[in-house]
This record gives sequence, C-alpha cells and structure tokens, in this order.
Amino acid sequence: MLLFKKTKILELKMDEFLNIVNESGLVFIDGVRHYLSDNKELFEEKVNKLKKQENKADELRRAIEKRLYTETLIPESRGDVLALLETADNVINQVKATLLEFSVESPMVPKKFHTDFINLSENSIKAIDEMTKALRSFFKNPSGVSDFLHKVYYYEKEADKSAERLKRAVFADKTLKLSEKIHLRYFALHIDTIADKSEDVADRLGIYSIKRFV
Repeated sequence: MLLFKKTKILELKMDEFLNIVNESGLVFIDGVRHYLSDNKELFEEKVNKLKKQENKADELRRAIEKRLYTETLIPESRGDVLALLETADNVINQVKATLLEFSVESPMVPKKFHTDFINLSENSIKAIDEMTKALRSFFKNPSGVSDFLHKVYYYEKEADKSAERLKRAVFADKTLKLSEKIHLRYFALHIDTIADKSEDVADRLGIYSIKRFV
C-alpha cells in the first residue's frame, strides 16, 4: 500500500525533503575533510550550504504539515508522518549544528586523529543514508522497511565504536592538554550524535511499520 498514492504533490515534497536530509550528510563529510585539510574557503562553503539546506528542509516540512491538515490527507497515518518528519528534521539540524561548531570553535585536531574523525563521520553519515532509504520504503514499500532499519542500527553501533576509539586515543595522548582533550571529545560526541538521531528515526519507523500491518 502506497501511503501517498492519491497525493502526488505530497509525495514529491516528501521526496524533496528526504533528498535534502540525505545530501546534508554528504555535505557534512566533505566539510569535515576540508576542515582537516585546512581548506578554510571550501569548508565555509559547506557550512553555508548546510545552512541553506536546513532552511529549505524546514520550509518543506512546514509545507507538508500544512497540506496534511488543510487537505485532510491520510488522517489515519497523519500523526505518524508528522512525528517522522520532526525526527528526520532533527537529523539535519544536528548535522548543520555540528559543522557550524567546527566553524565557530575551530578545534585543533592533530593529524594523528584525522583518520579517526573521518571514520566516525563516515559511519554517522552512512546511518543517515540508510535512514532515508528506510523512510522512502515506509512511504512506498512498507514491507521493505526492515531491510534498511538493521543497517541504520549497524552504522549507529559502528559510530559508537569509532567515537569510543577516538576518545580513548585522545585521552591517552601525552602531548595534549586536558582542555584540548575535552574539546576533541566534545566534537566526537556531536558527530556520534548524528548517528543517534538517525537511530531515533529508525526506532519510530519500526513501530509505525508494525502498525501499518496490524
């Protein structure tokens, strides 16, 4: 059963919203790479692009919510869709906020930790990718949602492992001041939170998918 089979405009807006959420992850990882390579100009371009993407995602979310209410669309599933929109929007908000913190605070990241930060970022962004696939499946092919949910959980756990390895390495380093270690831990935590936000969406999807078949 297609959730939006009689609401083509709504389906298109939802697709656009999910495209932005998914692309935000790609912009984020590019931004982290530019930051670590000290390419300030390209890094700030990614920060600005994420700001625009977040604003566009907010506009689309509000437009979808308005259409759901004013046109009395899918009343039996409206609450679930609104909750999914909100939690998915939290993902792109976290992505933007995290990259913006790099711009504002300019953490000193020793080269020895660059690979760890990239691995952590990649696992978090992979969680976003699988999350958006799960959402698309929920709206178009709900029986296939579980195929993507387990991948979200997999990459969320991988992000946790990457974050722990990074934090252990940072605090074991004898050349860093405690304040520098705490600063790096702060950024590891916020990148890891991106995967946590994707897991929040997956948790809701798991419940709502069951409801669709009860």
